[in-house]
Amino acid sequence: MDRAEVDTKIRSLIEPFNKKGIAIKDETTFQNDLEFDSLTVMDFVAEIEDEFDIIISMNQQAEIENYGQLVDAVTKLQAD
Repeated sequence: MDRAEVDTKIRSLIEPFNKKGIAIKDETTFQNDLEFDSLTVMDFVAEIEDEFDIIISMNQQAEIENYGQLVDAVTKLQAD
C-alpha cells in the first residue's frame, strides 16, 4: 500500500475524532490543532492498528506530532 492509499484510509478513520471539522493537512498537529487528549489518541491509534494490522509502539507514538508523520509511520510499518 503506498502513501496515498494509507493517507486516504487514515482520513476516513480520523473523521469521527475530528470534532471541530479541522481541514487535515500533513502539518496538522493532534494536540494543538485537533485538540486530541490522551484517551482520544489511544482510541485513534487502536483504530489505525486494527485497520492496518500493525502495532505502533509507545516510543513511535511519542515521536508522531502531526498528521504527515503519522501517515509516513503507518506507510513504513506496512512495508515492514
